Parts: sequence; C-alpha cells; structure tokens
Amino acid sequence: MTSLMTKRLPAAHELVALDGSDVRNLLSLAGGGMAHFELAPGQTSVAVAHHTVAEIWFFLSGRGEMWRKLGDQEEYVFVDAGVCITIPVGTHFQWRSFGYEPLAALGVDMPPWPGEGEAYVVEGPWQATVEGRPGIDRRD
Repeated sequence: MTSLMTKRLPAAHELVALDGSDVRNLLSLAGGGMAHFELAPGQTSVAVAHHTVAEIWFFLSGRGEMWRKLGDQEEYVFVDAGVCITIPVGTHFQWRSFGYEPLAALGVDMPPWPGEGEAYVVEGPWQATVEGRPGIDRRD
C-alpha cells in the first residue's frame, strides 16, 4: 500500500542534471515521478535522451525554445508559461532560456527515474552554455 505524501518545492535546487539544468525533486509513485527543472536566463542545456523514461513537461515561467527529435520527426517549439510538451522514450531534446528570468517546468517521469545511466548525451542543434553532471541523476 502506498502512503500519502506531501512535499513543498525546495527553495534551492538539489542537483544539476546531465543536461545542465537545476533540479528540485518532488514526489513519485509506482507509475511515475515529478521534478521541477530550471534553466537560468540566457542558458542553453546539453542535448540528451533517455533510455526508458518518457516525460511530460509543463512550463511554469520564463520563455525559451525546446528542440525535440524522434526518428524522422524533428521540431523547434517556443515555450513559455502554460505550454505542455511530451518527450517520448528515446527522444533527443535540448532547451534554451530567453529573457531575464529562468525558464522553469514541472516534469513527470513515466516510469519513475531509475537511476544512474538513464540519460545520455546526444548531438543537438545548439552549443550548450552549461555543463551537465555525468553520473548524477535526478532521483535518489
């Protein structure tokens, strides 16, 4: 049986993801988990993909652009507060933040983040301006 859980968004990020974004872990259940991702103003992430995890992101603040490529499908999407996107398993993706405030999103992982080695670096369309943290994963 699963217990009831409650958690407030941590005031500071807990770690830096492989893509270079700041991560605040939230909660997870058997079918999925949630985290808060943030990219500082003017920054571009490292391009990455996932071996087994699909994600849904909902942007909360800031503005920027998301690149996604899955097989023959490739697109660039303007993102700001209120935009929701999917990142199916194996999708190559990279994001960048425009403007004067961080680009922030809530992300749902399905299934929950399995641990080290899930994310891997891929070639993206833009030069990354942040450094990812190899070997560091979002979930404990």
